[in-house]
Amino acid sequence: MMQAGEKLAVAPTIARDLDARFRAPLMAFFLQRLRDHALAQDLTQETLLRLFVARQTTAIENLESYVFKIAINLLRDHKSAQSRRAPYLFVPIEEAVACEHEQQLVEYLSPERVLLSKDTLADVLRTLEELGPRTRDIFVLFRLERMKQKEIAELLGIGRSTVEKHVMKAMLFLAARNGGRNS
Repeated sequence: MMQAGEKLAVAPTIARDLDARFRAPLMAFFLQRLRDHALAQDLTQETLLRLFVARQTTAIENLESYVFKIAINLLRDHKSAQSRRAPYLFVPIEEAVACEHEQQLVEYLSPERVLLSKDTLADVLRTLEELGPRTRDIFVLFRLERMKQKEIAELLGIGRSTVEKHVMKAMLFLAARNGGRNS
């Protein structure tokens, strides 16, 4: 069993590892939804802090799923607080139409379909765990967060061809593990 002094010595390493692994994907996640760099940084930091605290007290089985649950909850809380503060602000017509369209899409999602999608995503994330962290993060940014390869390259400070190689490696790996089935 680890003593308090040992935990303090390990804590900075864990915090650095979590930061290195999740900062870029979290920033992309928040930037895509908020378009506010400072707010994205704040929410990323809060997500990492909550993840670090949770890891100190709880065994977390699927870290990727857990970290993005935290992020989604923080985003939901932020949007809820924002709507309470300024319900009278003007909403651009494009945003109103997009919101109405999203509501129509949500109505077609049955609970069974939502659960099946969550299971499928969990399977893919478990399979991606077998890849290296950089390949996994790049693939998540590209396929799940729908970032452009050029943006990923700039975010991570690498060349676009490196991003392409990581995406291709992940896609080939998933195709091989999937046995050629279509998802």
